[in-house]
Amino acid sequence: MAVTPVLDLRGIDKSFGSVKVLHDIAFSAYPGEVTALVGDNGAGKTTLVKCIGGIHPPDAGEYRFEGRPVRLGSPRDAAALGIEVVHQDLALCENLDIVQNLFLGRERRRGIALDESGMEELARRTLSGLSVRTMGSVRQKISTLSGGQRQTVAIARAVLWDSKLVVLDEPAAALGVAQTQQVLEIVRRLADKGLAVVLISHNMNDVFAVSDRIAALYLGRMVAQVRTADVTHRQVVELITSGVSGDLGLRR
Repeated sequence: MAVTPVLDLRGIDKSFGSVKVLHDIAFSAYPGEVTALVGDNGAGKTTLVKCIGGIHPPDAGEYRFEGRPVRLGSPRDAAALGIEVVHQDLALCENLDIVQNLFLGRERRRGIALDESGMEELARRTLSGLSVRTMGSVRQKISTLSGGQRQTVAIARAVLWDSKLVVLDEPAAALGVAQTQQVLEIVRRLADKGLAVVLISHNMNDVFAVSDRIAALYLGRMVAQVRTADVTHRQVVELITSGVSGDLGLRR
C-alpha cells in the first residue's frame, strides 16, 4: 500500500525580482524516513526550506501536507500544522536555561504563574525520549553547553510540540566526531518515532549514514529524489556538481 507523504510539493517556483531561484520543484518527505536534501551552495536549498517553513510563499505550485493542499502565510501557520525548522544558527538564547529555551514563547501557566515544575518535567521527558542522558540539569544555561548539546536542545524544542515534520539545516556543522555521531543518532531516532525528517547537509558520510532518501538540487531544479540504498557517493556528487549522473538508471 502506498504511503502518503507528510510533505508533498509539486511544481514549486520562487523568484526574487528577476532572479528565479526555484524551478518547478517536486519534493516529498515521508513519515518514518529521513530525506537528505543536498546541493551545492546556491542550489536553492535555503529558499526551499524557507518555503517549507512558511517564510517565503511560493510563486506557483502546490503545497500538500498529509495529503491535502494548504497555503502557508507565516512560520506560525507551519508550526500549527506540525512543521518545525531547526535553522543553522539554532536561535537559542544563551542567557536562558534549557527549560526556558524549550518553552520560549509557549510557556505553560498554572493560573497566573508559570508552571515551572510542569515545564521541567516535560523538558526531562522530551530529552529522555531522544535518549539524551548526558545533558545534566535542565536548568543549565545554554552558554554552558557544548555545540552538540545546543543542537540537541534545538532539536528537542522542535519535537516538543507534536511535530509531524522536522527540518534540520546542517545540524552537525562545526561539531566534532563524537558530537556529530550523537546528533545523527537523534536524527535517526526522530524518524524511528514516525516523524518525517528533512536533513540538509554537505557531508556525504552523514547523509549516507542516516538518510532513507536523497533529494538533489542543482541550480534551483530537483534533479533526483532517490532511495539512499540505490545510489553511490560518486553518483550523488555528480548530481550535486553537474545535475546529471551518467549511470543513474534508478527508480524514484
